[in-house]
Amino acid sequence: MLADLQLAVRLQELDNRVTELTREISALPKHIAEIEKKLESHTRKLEADRAALTANQKDRKKDEGDVQLQEQKISKLRAQMLDAKTNEQYRAFQHEIEFCEKEIRRAEDHVLELMAESEPLDRNVKAAELALKAEKAQVDAEKQEAVARTAEDKKALEQAQQERAQIVARLNPSLYRQYERIRKGRRGVAIAEAVDGRCGACQIALRLQFYQDLKRGDQVMFCESCARIIYYNPPVAFEDVTGESASAVQG
Repeated sequence: MLADLQLAVRLQELDNRVTELTREISALPKHIAEIEKKLESHTRKLEADRAALTANQKDRKKDEGDVQLQEQKISKLRAQMLDAKTNEQYRAFQHEIEFCEKEIRRAEDHVLELMAESEPLDRNVKAAELALKAEKAQVDAEKQEAVARTAEDKKALEQAQQERAQIVARLNPSLYRQYERIRKGRRGVAIAEAVDGRCGACQIALRLQFYQDLKRGDQVMFCESCARIIYYNPPVAFEDVTGESASAVQG
């Protein structure tokens, strides 16, 4: 394979890596923002449940206080009944006592309703507090991991960009211009490998003569369908990989 073509292939690998790292670096803050937003939503829900439970307890306390006041009032009215001079006065005290008793029943019924409402509220608050504590720990852990991952990605990105600059400096300027033009017009993919007689990018079958010329690897060629720079990567012989001959291994 031509040296310039080898450099172009490596350049494509680096550009793919740069794109991947840049995308990940950009995505990590968005991910953190999403989980923090979800945490904030759960926190607000817990605060609302706590407020509802507090209001419930406040209403119960008020009703229980009203019951005590009405009971004290009844005690005073009963004592005053003993001093009633006429039947009208006596009946008036009775009516007031009946009204107080009615208020006591109303307040006690409301207390029972509030108690029934408070039980699920209390369970929800306790469960939400535990869940929120675990979620906060998870968010903190993910944030720390994101910070560390971002630092690693930025370091890798810097290394890839440095190597890219070195390759561009060695690459034939004309080929580099063609590479950049194709890459911008083909969604970042300017290089394609020929696999089984087809372009690895557009999957269109190559003409037989074109494929034979490509296999020689003595010139820069472009796919006749998608116009990407195309190359052929010959299979590696077994002995080149292992240092042994296939017949020796079989024996």
